[in-house]
Amino acid sequence: MKLGEGVEAAIHCAAMLAGVDGDATISGAAMAEAFGLSPSYLLKHLNMLSAARILESVSGPAGGYRLARPAERITLLDIVLAVEGREPAFRCGEIRRNGPVRLDASAYVKLCGINVAMLKAERAYRAALAEAKLSDIVAEYMTDADPRSVAAGCAFVARHQRPRKSSSTKQA
Repeated sequence: MKLGEGVEAAIHCAAMLAGVDGDATISGAAMAEAFGLSPSYLLKHLNMLSAARILESVSGPAGGYRLARPAERITLLDIVLAVEGREPAFRCGEIRRNGPVRLDASAYVKLCGINVAMLKAERAYRAALAEAKLSDIVAEYMTDADPRSVAAGCAFVARHQRPRKSSSTKQA
């Protein structure tokens, strides 16, 4: 099964946003820079994640993106479906009914065995992605990755996150 390159970018961006402080944001341009991607290309995928309510897009001077819900409640399946869509990867076109040996519809009462096998594999694949939480991926990276990579990633987030200013200050 081949996923589009946007899936990788979307997962990396969500993982990066899991590291921001509180309700701070990171701009799409900064994330594009971090991963060496075109800002316009990445923006398309960030918008998909926002539409799926995985990310929240914040406007204004401290605007950018942040997770719309805790990383513990975001799975890799959520991200894959946001970018790739909900349709199964395999779509049976019933080509067994075409060609010169075509038979009447009564010969095809049973489901296509190839379709059944492919959809079974898709269910297993999706179940595995549904078990993989963004928070677990980030935690594993933080403990298992090369410390230089972790330090560089954390420093990038610290430099580029945009803290939100509280708009509800009470006066006595």
